[in-house]
Amino acid sequence: MYVPTHFAPDDEAVHELLAHHGAADLVTMTEDGLVATMLPFVYDRSRNVLLGHLARNNDHWQRTVIGDALVIMRGPDAYISPTWYASKRDHGRVVPTWNYITAHVHGTMTVYDDPAWVEDVVRRLSDHHEAGRAEPWSVDDAPKKFITGQLRAIVGVEIAIKRIEAKFKLSQNRPDADIDGVIAGLHAEGDEPSAAAVARRRPTG
Repeated sequence: MYVPTHFAPDDEAVHELLAHHGAADLVTMTEDGLVATMLPFVYDRSRNVLLGHLARNNDHWQRTVIGDALVIMRGPDAYISPTWYASKRDHGRVVPTWNYITAHVHGTMTVYDDPAWVEDVVRRLSDHHEAGRAEPWSVDDAPKKFITGQLRAIVGVEIAIKRIEAKFKLSQNRPDADIDGVIAGLHAEGDEPSAAAVARRRPTG
């Protein structure tokens, strides 16, 4: 991944993305070429692994992986209009761009066809995404027999992380007045996550 210095995040920002990403793309090279599946992961920082599950009917998990697996994670992203830049009014030498947060996680993929292992991941995923809700759903809210059947329909995957390439492209290369314009423009379009991301990564000093 091409990462100019001003778009390189610190380690804590990367860990935060891994812990609070949306669904990610799991990509592996197989004898039949590249295979990709979109799914959420739980990040276990203490073990430096990503944990998830695939539908048993999805043969992605049965295909032999050549080399490392790649998990592509994303944060907020947004089109950035040059009309938001103060620089447009000053000299006009501006063009559109795209702001985004992404991390490419490389690692060894292991499949777990073990109901107990998978249940633990399902519980962790559910608890993570239900946290903060007024009435959070729990695996225990559903009939045990039903959950047992659901668990038989999925298999677990673990990605042991070897390296991470991350890029937080959030207008850090623009003058202060242009960053103000970007934040205001994103707010006006109702894209609060992207506006907040730009504000958080604003250069200081």
